[in-house]
Amino acid sequence: MVSFLKDVFQLRPETEEDGFAVFRLANGDTVEVFAAGDEYHQHFTTGPVVGFRVDDVRAAQAEMEAAGIEFFGRPESSPDGYSWSHFRAPDGNVYEIMSGPKND
Repeated sequence: MVSFLKDVFQLRPETEEDGFAVFRLANGDTVEVFAAGDEYHQHFTTGPVVGFRVDDVRAAQAEMEAAGIEFFGRPESSPDGYSWSHFRAPDGNVYEIMSGPKND
């Protein structure tokens, strides 16, 4: 997939490590690619995972869980201010809710 994004779409990775790459699109959106054996993403079993940006991941997850949506754990965050959580939607696919740093 990384080669496809580089060769076909002529994207250059913002981050590229063993088993992980991040591409930033012209509008600022990102495409993240994880290797199949990535231990933190074993629940990515349905294909590409679409992420939905929300203002507050914890609040959004609580609201979605109250509506019966199944999450794969509690929200996680990184030191640079990003938060995320993954869930299985009624269509059976895995999706993500995420938020960026407050100045993002």
